[in-house]
Amino acid sequence: QVQLVESGGGLVQAGGSLRLSCAASTRTFSRYAMGWFRQAPGKEREFVAANSWSGGRTNYADSVKGRFTISRDNAKNTVYLQMNSLKPEDTAVYYCAAGATSSRFQAEYSYWGQGTQVTVSS
Repeated sequence: QVQLVESGGGLVQAGGSLRLSCAASTRTFSRYAMGWFRQAPGKEREFVAANSWSGGRTNYADSVKGRFTISRDNAKNTVYLQMNSLKPEDTAVYYCAAGATSSRFQAEYSYWGQGTQVTVSS
């Protein structure tokens, strides 16, 4: 069983930055690919970014490419999402997830965090 806890969300003005963290409670963290997803009010949860167990392979949604960066520190069992040039449409609850591959598909992930709210004001 893997428990994931996100942190770092908050309120920021458009154009600003935030860094989300996701801490995993497992000694086998380095075996998992990690992903970030988000769900805006009234919308379905969507893929944001993912990286492989080594961090060597990354995958981004087109809407965040060039603005968001996913990274991980396997020694700290933590994955990060650096979000720059934030836009009001980035407002959502952000979830991290652990799975076997750095997929865009939610079904590929076995473990999920509770989410952290990100609000971008215009």
